[in-house]
Formats: sequence, C-alpha cells, structure tokens
Amino acid sequence: MVRFNKKILVIDDEILIRDVVREFFEIEGYTVIGAQDGQEALRILENETFMVIFLDLKLPDITGAELCKQIRKSNPLAMIYAFTGYTNYYNQMDCRTAGFDDFIVKPVDMGMLLKAVQDAFKKIESRKANESGLP
Repeated sequence: MVRFNKKILVIDDEILIRDVVREFFEIEGYTVIGAQDGQEALRILENETFMVIFLDLKLPDITGAELCKQIRKSNPLAMIYAFTGYTNYYNQMDCRTAGFDDFIVKPVDMGMLLKAVQDAFKKIESRKANESGLP
C-alpha cells in the first residue's frame, strides 16, 4: 500500500489550540505544522503537501470556507476538517459545500481527534492505492 508522510497542518489563530494539537500528535508520531492565519497557511502549502488539515472556520484574514476552497484546488485528496467553536454560525452542510470532509467542534476530545486522523490516513492510502492499481 502507498504510504504518505504523516504530516498534519493545523490552521488556527489561537496559539494554545495549535500547541496542544501539535504536542499531542507529535507524541503519537506525527509531524505537525501550525499556521496562525490563511496567508501563513498558503505560504506553507506552496512548499509542502499535507494530507490532513485542521482548519479553523474563523481566521483573522480569510474565512475557513474560502481557504478550504483554495486548498482543494491544489490538493483534492487532502482530508480537511473544519475546526471551530462557533457552531451557531456554521453547520455541517455549509462545511461540506465548502469542501470540508468533516466538522469538529472545539473543545475537542483528543481521542476522537486521533481516531479522525488515523481514519483519514487510511482513507488517503486506500484512495492512492486504488489510483495506482496496487492491491
């Protein structure tokens, strides 16, 4: 089966969120990069590919939905999760329409987040294997 570098991009303007997620996933063996806004995320994505992305819906310079659409253009296989504490402003259908794979409400249970990441990498590896014709 095709293997991907297990890198995660966390785009959130709250440094505490980025740090907690980074520290948790690094202990689990993942590489995690954080971005504080959309512009920083786009600069990072110019040079690196991430197959799992947590994207805050409320960023200071761009909406998470708009950034998701931009990321999808260059990386349609990535698993992109809407990451928000503002559930009264967004619903799951709006997120799916924007191109998100799933919707995660903060504060989040880290065990649930780990399961989402593990499942995401399995799906990505399976998709890639199917594309390349490997068993």
